Amino acid sequence: MGNPLDFFKSPIAIAAMLGWMVAQIIKLPIGFLRTKKWDWALLINAGGMPSSHSSLMTAVTTAIGLNQGWNSPLFILSLSITGIVIYDATGVRRQAGFHAERINQILRTVVTEHRIEEPERVELLEIIGHSPAEAAAGALLGIVIAFVVWLIMV
Repeated sequence: MGNPLDFFKSPIAIAAMLGWMVAQIIKLPIGFLRTKKWDWALLINAGGMPSSHSSLMTAVTTAIGLNQGWNSPLFILSLSITGIVIYDATGVRRQAGFHAERINQILRTVVTEHRIEEPERVELLEIIGHSPAEAAAGALLGIVIAFVVWLIMV
């Protein structure tokens, strides 16, 4: 069965965790530079620069490639899932964010014109996807993190 703490000895696990955490942390100063305000919600929110989904997935995929080989079935599976996650973040989730913007605009207009009572929570979350640049930055970050972890741990 093994010791559950062995998880923390795995360069693949460490790369995955750091890929996600570092990307989320980087969102704070980038958000501050954009808005001149500290938004601590960026530590847990989806969306923004860089993509933590892309960073996590490319970190784990790169670490698997380094550990298992670039032609291993596990690497190919991970690469495929990474492609789906990044495609989803820049496609489906990004479009859902655009839809939320339009719905929020419509709802504000309808409420302002007193056509309906104001609902308890008016705004839908608008930033849930990523631009291609945000996804690319996250992917590059994940690859770098995996190589650094590999060099330190192996």
